[in-house]
Amino acid sequence: MAQDAGLEKTSTLFLLNTIAIIFFGVVMVFSSSYMYAREQFGTPTHFLVKQLVFIAIGAAAAAVLARTKINFWYKYAYQVNALCVALLALTQVPGLGVVIKGSQRWLNIGVMNLQPGEFVKYSLIFAAIKYFENFQGYDSRQRLVNFIGIGLPLLVFLVQPDFGTFAISAMIITFIAFLSHFPRKWFWTAATSGFVGAVILLFAAPYRVKRILVFLDPWKDPRNAGFQIIQSFLAFANGGVTGQGLGNSNEKLFYLPEAYNDFIFSVVGEELGLAGVLAGIVLFLGFVFLGFRLALGLKSRLAGLLVSAIVFCVGFQAFLNMGVVLGLLPTKGLNLPFISYGGSSMVANLAALGLVFAAVRWNQATPQPRDQQRMKLARA
Repeated sequence: MAQDAGLEKTSTLFLLNTIAIIFFGVVMVFSSSYMYAREQFGTPTHFLVKQLVFIAIGAAAAAVLARTKINFWYKYAYQVNALCVALLALTQVPGLGVVIKGSQRWLNIGVMNLQPGEFVKYSLIFAAIKYFENFQGYDSRQRLVNFIGIGLPLLVFLVQPDFGTFAISAMIITFIAFLSHFPRKWFWTAATSGFVGAVILLFAAPYRVKRILVFLDPWKDPRNAGFQIIQSFLAFANGGVTGQGLGNSNEKLFYLPEAYNDFIFSVVGEELGLAGVLAGIVLFLGFVFLGFRLALGLKSRLAGLLVSAIVFCVGFQAFLNMGVVLGLLPTKGLNLPFISYGGSSMVANLAALGLVFAAVRWNQATPQPRDQQRMKLARA
């Protein structure tokens, strides 16, 4: 009973922490976009209203998914992943895929541009868990066929190109392989090969090499490749310790590209200063800490793996984004989860949050120890 009470307390704190992040994001989306929205669309609330709609859709999806059974998603993991990968592949079909800033990552569905990659990150979680937990029971053909389903979206990400989502997805797969019963000799061989391959891919594309060079010295090309990160530096410098005040950012006035999306954390730094930056970091640290604590408290092995992977996905992307805008990592197209403007990202992340609470419900109905559940996972 004490364990269940502790788990319930942790899940409540986790939910409240996530709500705080979302509320923080809503405030910053409006603050960073109202001037641009007024100039482009005639109303300062254009992006705010759309973001609230995305949150409402995502919250509804989370509420529905929280009532589902995660063993259902585990059973049909390969099929669900295949559907999401098919949508991802459609982004490369002329007439369906939408090209924005040289990347073909979106599908035009009429009311909005859908980014399937945001959903593939989470479909890969179930597929990877099922693959690595059952790896030793597969024959050679099953290993190859099921691996293609996991590896194919990574190739599509490279074709789009979307190296940021590629890196996150690859790290998710690696994270799950490490936590699962995947044989260690296979894991270290695959991890080493994957690392070498990633380095080769990183230097194979000229634009990625250029990003690395700009990361090392953005002032070598201040009007082109280095412009965005330099403006981000200026935003943090202007903010100082306490910031210029909410709504008083100068960089968002058409100086800093993607001020309400990928570089929204720069606006946080300028308007709220070091205090706001630290608050944002603490919120995401709380998300990761409470999420992993929740995962460790679950009796169900499947539930623990699922929650750990979802928390890792959100936390890893958040700190990649923060690293980019702070100049600690090369620039890549990644938004800040729950804070940046964007429909696909918000809906996908909230839907994943629903799966976290579905895992908690599943845990309460699963009294078996984790070693016994391993046998059940293998038979699923």
